[in-house]
Amino acid sequence: MTGQRPLSGVRIIDLTNVIMGPFATHILADMGADVIKIESPDGDSLRAYKPSRSDNMSGVFLHLNRNKKSVVLDLKSEDGCLALDRLIASADVFVHALRPKAISRLGYPPARVRELNPDIIYCGAYGFSTDGPYADKAAYDDIIQAGSGIAAMAARVGDTGEPAYVPTVLCDKLGGQAIAYSILAALFARERGAGGQDIEVPMFETSIEFMLLEHLGGFAFEPSLGRPGFSRVLSKFRKPFKTADGYCCILPYSDRNWESFYDFVGRSELAKDPRYSRLGVRVQNIDDLYSLIEREAPKYTNDQWVSFCDEHSVPCMPVLSIEDLPQDPHVQAVGMFTTGEHPTEGAYKVIRSPIRFSGSQFTVARHAPALGQDTEEILAEIEALEFRKSKTIRKESV
Repeated sequence: MTGQRPLSGVRIIDLTNVIMGPFATHILADMGADVIKIESPDGDSLRAYKPSRSDNMSGVFLHLNRNKKSVVLDLKSEDGCLALDRLIASADVFVHALRPKAISRLGYPPARVRELNPDIIYCGAYGFSTDGPYADKAAYDDIIQAGSGIAAMAARVGDTGEPAYVPTVLCDKLGGQAIAYSILAALFARERGAGGQDIEVPMFETSIEFMLLEHLGGFAFEPSLGRPGFSRVLSKFRKPFKTADGYCCILPYSDRNWESFYDFVGRSELAKDPRYSRLGVRVQNIDDLYSLIEREAPKYTNDQWVSFCDEHSVPCMPVLSIEDLPQDPHVQAVGMFTTGEHPTEGAYKVIRSPIRFSGSQFTVARHAPALGQDTEEILAEIEALEFRKSKTIRKESV
């Protein structure tokens, strides 16, 4: 971003890897935070994914770790830990994604980090809350999808009746966003005089709340008034519909939307049918209406459906593949994709931050770093800072 970026001057020590933690610090780095990514001599394992143009710089890593610096430290060595101690002392935020016992063995539980920097924001990004029996379980996205109800809910709509994973690392990304907004809240509280504090962000519990937002239903009451589940979302007929030339999401929602749709397909009488005329009852009979859309959709092309739906404010969107996105007219108009030139990897797609601030514009200030490319610079900066502090202390003591 150009101009005063919202998080300019905030230093974050990032002891995370793969996706959840790096997504959080990606968000914060795009907002201007000085994110120092601490890597082992082997580097973040996400670097090694293929395809790539060279070792240690996968396409996913290119995007997720832009605007960050890479410092390699061997935290199994005394020198590596001493360097991290000095970095923590200079920082506003320390974030890690190790299990509770692992971070304690490493020597950086909250109490120790606070000894180094009393005002720091300490964020532990865990798979499970630290005070439960799952605290030291290994946690990956599939594990959390299985445990949080997401995979089981898929069984209620799938043809086989078997649990299934959503084809994206949904829980990792949910966790990443939760880490980012929690750190922002803690920084805001510190600015108002609250001082430093510890944050726990558990992926499991975050995903449970996320899943239950719409699926809570009658399960919200004691005793339950019904099993969890949002009927419209759980309809087996809820899907992109096959049209004359592709697939399209056609989603009449409001009473007026459905009246317009009934007229368009020649079923105006349904607007007066008590089963389908009002939202509260219509949702209970949604399978009938989705079946109607499925029968009518192939009579028109995607463009014809979009034209009708846009004219009548009926939600509608053709199914786009990821490969289609850079050519979408809206995506092009808002400049979502540009081309960057990485110093070692060459041309690559830059996906701008979807968030806009009126006081600054998005830019890639730093391309994703090579493994350890900033180690010497950052450690030299810390030494210089400590030297200046020691001179100040000596002068004050004289």
